[in-house]
Order: sequence, then structure tokens, then C-alpha cells
Amino acid sequence: MSKKDSAKSPSERNEQQELPEVNFSDYGEARFLHLGTEWVQGSMLRDAPYDIELEYVQRMMAGLLFLDAESVAKKHAMQLGLGAAALTKFCYKKLRMKTTAIEINPQVVTACRIWFKLPRDDARLRVIEADAAVEIQNPAHHGTVDLLHVDLYDHEAAAPVLDDADFYAHCRELLTEDGVMTVNLFGRDSSYEQSLVKMAEAFGPESIWAFRPTREGNTVVLAQREPTRPERAELLARAGVIESRWDLPAKKWLRLFSPAL
Repeated sequence: MSKKDSAKSPSERNEQQELPEVNFSDYGEARFLHLGTEWVQGSMLRDAPYDIELEYVQRMMAGLLFLDAESVAKKHAMQLGLGAAALTKFCYKKLRMKTTAIEINPQVVTACRIWFKLPRDDARLRVIEADAAVEIQNPAHHGTVDLLHVDLYDHEAAAPVLDDADFYAHCRELLTEDGVMTVNLFGRDSSYEQSLVKMAEAFGPESIWAFRPTREGNTVVLAQREPTRPERAELLARAGVIESRWDLPAKKWLRLFSPAL
């Protein structure tokens, strides 16, 4: 998608390109979300619907390494792209955070509520049906987000839908002083190095951290609003807390996670 297209409203974009059909499939213990193709847009363990099943989605929670565990329940998480709502549900149910998700396709929202156990909105949970490129420019969101998760792919999963320096600059504006953004980079046509350059332009090179790619080709990149470089012992201590409190493989993350630039 071009920069020009990203500035258009949801209705204008939808007039040009019909939103894909949403469906799901079950395989073993997991349920998968699809947008009219075989590409997996998200998943859920049917017996543990509020856990995170996919490895790369677990890594999207690496921002917890830069937050005080005692304060997490008082923080605000935001997801750009709902997928199967794994991150939204985890932040809301497990972390007890105020949680906001922005999703352009109303069918995805309905599917998550019917098939993927996404709770209804309440005082801590809000799902906004909107174009993320436009919605994040709303000043009401600026400076309010502590954990920002960006996972924006179309039904072809070829490249991120939004991936330019202006978009990442708007993402940075969302964050609190200690806020962290994680982005899933995956796709046949995407360029990892070019995406890093765009993020570094918006956040500064010292703010960028990255995981090694998963077997499936997902590379999770993290950007801090204000760069810090904690000592490894401090990160290990935080990882231990994350594992004990929320059952995420945070110590394993540290073997695969380092400053990117």
C-alpha cells in the first residue's frame, strides 16, 4: 500500500478494495483465523483462549522487559490490527491492562467475538473499527500508550500494510515516555533492512531492538520511545518475573533478542 493510500479514510479505501472474507479453521487443539486465504492471521488454543499460542505473538509481548512488572496493570496497551485478538485478550485478561484495539475490518471484530472469545467492550477494553493510519493521528491517543503492538497485514500477507517513516513517527507519538512499540515484520515482498531504517528514522537508532526470525519467517522488532540499554543481569531478572507471573518464555527471548543497530 502506498503512502498516499494510507492517508485515505476507511470508507474511501473500502470503496477501492473490498475487504476480504473472514473465516476460521480448526487443527488439533488450535483454531486459526483466515482472511479468505490459507495464510494464518491469528490463532487460539480452544482450551486456553486467553493464552498466546504462536511463538512470534509471544515475542510481541517483549515490551514487558522494559516496564516495571508491579505497574503493568495500571498501564495501557494498544493493538493496531486485531488478528485473532490474542494480544488484545492477553493484555486485557492476563495483564489486567486497559486495552484498545484498532481494526479496519468489522468482520474481523465480529469473528473474534464469536469464534475467538474476545470479550465485549467495557471500562478497560475498547475495540475501535477504524483505519489505524488515520485513528492513531487522533490527539486523544497521543502520549497514552505504554505497550503498542503493530501487526498489520492484508489477506495476502505479502508485506506490512503500513510501513513508512511517517507511520512510525505517528506510532511514536502514541507512546508514553517509557512506552514501547513491537512490530511483526513478515512477508514475501517486505524488506527487513528497509523497515529498520524507517523505524530508526522515527525513533532513533539506539531505540531499536530485534529478535532473530522465527522458523516461519516472522521477525519481531521493538522500538522504545526513549532509548535505554539495560544490563543483561537486569533484563534476566525482569525476564524471570515475566515467566513466573505470566508464563511467557522471556528468558528464551534474551537468547534471541538484542539491539538491532
